Amino acid sequence: MDLYEAIAQMRAISERGGTFSFTFMSYSDDKGKSNGVVEVAHARLRKQSTVEKNRNADIMLNYVNLDTLEYGRCYQPLLMEFNNNTLELK
Repeated sequence: MDLYEAIAQMRAISERGGTFSFTFMSYSDDKGKSNGVVEVAHARLRKQSTVEKNRNADIMLNYVNLDTLEYGRCYQPLLMEFNNNTLELK
């Protein structure tokens, strides 16, 4: 599945109040390291940050993990799976 098609579906599902699962490779720009693969079973996108608050806002997704109620964010190019579909960056 195309990465940007998956992101569009994530947004549509979130707008309807639904949930989705996704997997991504973690990465901290501040620390310059990854803590490995992150799996979120029940997620919903939340409001995006502005470039003034996060210089990488244009390439990130903000989400809430509905199992833990924790807020998170990930880099769009590091998304690996969406609802058990492997993603490709085309």
